[in-house]
Amino acid sequence: MTFVVTGTLKSFSRQQAEQAIRQAGAKPSSSVSKKTDFVLAGDNPGSKLEKALKLGVKVIDEQQFVKMLGT
Repeated sequence: MTFVVTGTLKSFSRQQAEQAIRQAGAKPSSSVSKKTDFVLAGDNPGSKLEKALKLGVKVIDEQQFVKMLGT
């Protein structure tokens, strides 16, 4: 699974989120593509969110991300 982090998260720095993604066995990426499985969108997500919506990539918020991690 591939995740892209965009925007500002409340509970994680971007590095912490990417580390959690790796620890869960997934891959963080810096750009959205058709191969992206999830976009983790925080506050002020910008163009990555727009691109994800255009490509039909599933967008999740921080609460959903924490649930996926099982913490």
